Amino acid sequence: MICKFQSQLAKLLGHSALTSFQLAGAAWVALLAARGFSMVEIGVAESVFHMASLLFEIPSGVLSDVFGRRRSLALGRLAGAASSLLMAFSDGLTGVCLAMVLCAFSYNFDSGAREALAYDSLKAHGREAEYLRYSSLDMAIYRVGRAGAVLLVGLALAMGHRLAYLLDTALNLLCLLVVLTLDEIVIEPVFREQKSAQRIASCVRETVRFLLTQARARRLMLLNALAGAGATLLAFFLQARLPLAGLEHAYLGPALFVMSLGGAVGSRLALRLAGMRYGRLYALCVGGILGGLLLGTGHAPAAMVAGGFAANVFDDLLQVRTDGLLNDQFPSSQRSTLMSVASLCFSLVMIGLSPLAGWFFAMLP
Repeated sequence: MICKFQSQLAKLLGHSALTSFQLAGAAWVALLAARGFSMVEIGVAESVFHMASLLFEIPSGVLSDVFGRRRSLALGRLAGAASSLLMAFSDGLTGVCLAMVLCAFSYNFDSGAREALAYDSLKAHGREAEYLRYSSLDMAIYRVGRAGAVLLVGLALAMGHRLAYLLDTALNLLCLLVVLTLDEIVIEPVFREQKSAQRIASCVRETVRFLLTQARARRLMLLNALAGAGATLLAFFLQARLPLAGLEHAYLGPALFVMSLGGAVGSRLALRLAGMRYGRLYALCVGGILGGLLLGTGHAPAAMVAGGFAANVFDDLLQVRTDGLLNDQFPSSQRSTLMSVASLCFSLVMIGLSPLAGWFFAMLP
C-alpha cells in the first residue's frame, strides 16, 4: 500500500520525540540510588538490560520484517509502558531487573523498524534519495529530546520515582496511539506465500546470505561501530571525570545537556556534507572524535565539555551518513533485520572496548 509519506514521516518524527523525552528513563540510575539500591544492584540491573538487548536484537528485527514494522513499533511502546509501570511499583531488585528486560525489548522492537518504515515509505514513492534529509532531522529531534530529559534529571528526582515513571508510561501510551495511525508498507519478500515459521527461516537465511556476499555493507557497519563506540565511551566517562576536574554537581546536568546537543548539530551537518566522499568524511569524523577525546582527557571542565560536544557532533554526522548508505544497499524484505545487525555490531564493539576504555581513563592523572 502506498501511503501519504509526508504524514507518515511526520508521525515517525513524533515517535522519536516522544520516545526520546523519557524523564525517568534519563534519571534511572539516580532514581534507584535515591530509593536505596546499592551501586552493585544498579550494576546488576544495567547488565540485565544489555544481556536482554543482545539476545533479542536480531530476533526483533526478523519479527519486524516478517510480521510488519508498525506491529513491531507498537510492541515496543507496549513494552516501554509495561517497563515504566513495573519500575514505578516494584520495590525489589527482581522487579527492577524484569523492568529492565522489558525496557531492552522496547528498544529492540524500535531498532531498525522505524528506519525501515521511513525508508520504505519514501521508496514506495520513488523518493528514497530524501531519506538522508529525514534521517538527519530524526536524529536531531531524538538528540534534543534526550538532552532535554537529561537536563531535567533534578526534576525527576524532585517528583519521586513513582510519579516520574507514571509520566513515562503516559508518554509511551501516547506514542502507541501515534504508532497505530501509521500505514504499513507492503513489501514483496521472497517468502511472501510461506507460513510464519518458513517466513522467519527464509528471512534469516536471506539475511545471512546478504552479509556473506556484501563486503561493503559489513565494512560500513564495523567502521561506524568503532567510531561510535569511541564517542559513546568518552561521553560515559566524562560524567565521572567532570566532577573530579572541579565541576560543581549543580552544573553537571547543564554540561551533559550541552554535550548532547552536539549530536543534533552533527546530524544536521550531515546534509551540508552530503556530497563529500564517504572515505574523506570518515577520516574527518574519526579525527574529530579523537580531537574530542584529547580535550576530554584534560583537566579544564570547559575544554572537557567542548571535547564531549565535538565527539557527539562527528559521531552523529557519521551515523546519519552511514545509515543512509546502508539503507540504500539493504533489501526491503530484510531491512529491519539488517539494521538490527548493525546495532548488534555496535554493542559487541562496546563490550570489547569498554574494559580497555575503563583502564585508559583510570590511568589518567
